Amino acid sequence: MFTGIIEEIGTCIAARNEDTSRCLLFSAQEVLSDLEVNDSIAVNGVCQTVTIRSASDFQVTAVAETLKKTTLSSLKEGDKVNLERAVTPMTRLGGHIVQGHIDGVARITEIRPTGGSWEFFFELPDDFMRYISSHGSIAIDGVSLTVAEIRGNVIKVAIIPHTFQATIFQYFRTGDFVNIELDAIAKMVGRLMDASVRNT
Repeated sequence: MFTGIIEEIGTCIAARNEDTSRCLLFSAQEVLSDLEVNDSIAVNGVCQTVTIRSASDFQVTAVAETLKKTTLSSLKEGDKVNLERAVTPMTRLGGHIVQGHIDGVARITEIRPTGGSWEFFFELPDDFMRYISSHGSIAIDGVSLTVAEIRGNVIKVAIIPHTFQATIFQYFRTGDFVNIELDAIAKMVGRLMDASVRNT
């Protein structure tokens, strides 16, 4: 489990396909302080298992299902990524409960500077919208954010300067695709409501 508070921006230094999987190597500093093989780490919000670790980098292997549902399939050498280690019992939950289980991808439709901050607009799949609420939580490339506005299937989030500089939001451009994790509680409530309807 994660909190959506990014610890570090890492760099993809190698990417190679192996059968239906993809091995991705990332350089980092802060997260390597206690990262071990078999640990979980969120890469752009995607929960991955560390398979190899050295003094300056770590490797993960993204399987076919992950590649199909996330942007890890398009990562290439030189790309920047958001990194967050899994929570511990002593971790402050500064964001919200983030599982690292990506629901799908969304496209950036607009980036609007607003006097030192930024507004980002994302076009979500239609079937995501039942889990979206104004002022509700959402994780975008692993960043815990609050939905500021909903326009059809487009949502707006506000990005403060600190978040902009501490995450790969600073590298985003209109048309880019990002990983979306819907709020876990909203998904659970939705499933319970669906089950209740089926049983009536």
